[in-house]
Amino acid sequence: MPDSIYTSHVRRELDFSGPIQRGARGMKARRVQEWVTFHGFATPVDADFGPATEIAVQLFQEANGLTASGIVDESTWDQFVAPLARALAPMQIAADDTLAKVLLRVAQQHLAQHPLELGGENRGVWVRLYMGGNEGPEWRWCAGFITFLLKQACSLLACPMPIHGSYSCDSLAYQAQMAGLYVRGTSLESGAISWAELGDTQIFLVRRTSTDWTHTGLAFAGVLDTFATIEGNTNDEGFNNGYEVCQRTRGVSEKDFIRLPV
Repeated sequence: MPDSIYTSHVRRELDFSGPIQRGARGMKARRVQEWVTFHGFATPVDADFGPATEIAVQLFQEANGLTASGIVDESTWDQFVAPLARALAPMQIAADDTLAKVLLRVAQQHLAQHPLELGGENRGVWVRLYMGGNEGPEWRWCAGFITFLLKQACSLLACPMPIHGSYSCDSLAYQAQMAGLYVRGTSLESGAISWAELGDTQIFLVRRTSTDWTHTGLAFAGVLDTFATIEGNTNDEGFNNGYEVCQRTRGVSEKDFIRLPV
């Protein structure tokens, strides 16, 4: 994908910074623990590369045809971060591609890698990716997920962002209102606007009050009073502080939308 998306915090998650082995502490050790856990070789994510982490690395290396040294060399690191690289990979852009089409394909590309929290609430490599390097209980990441996808799609199309983006659902709603892209869900419910008029893909917002929105994600395939979603910081039950990216079906009630420009 275009270099413009590879900001410093993204590069920190992708780039090999040298061998990592038993005795390492801090973020280097945490990243190793996050990745082996992500790949199915769970170990505590405690930022201390001890014997348990070493065994998990060895098992990962054996499963991937690598030398089972327990040391994270460049080949091991590349295998670790392969899902992240696939999520960020460039894609073919056709002459008739719109932002709505490309944004949905970008979202599906991320969904295919099953991003999820690692090492605690709102923590881990995927959270840091979507939240500008930030993580922790206070960093709910649904809006960051949508903002990152929007930046990635706009970079691929070499087009400006329709809204600036934010880590806050409220801020996304206000930006859309200022840009003339905000659509009340009640307009869909009443028939004042149709899904066809709204477009193929939208950003949805879960409305708590007329000035407060608690969750966001990508909406598509709207029919009558339901639509499909790809959303982050949720789960199969649709919780607004979940642990993964997943695809769901939602109802229009208590939702608002951000229309994407054609």
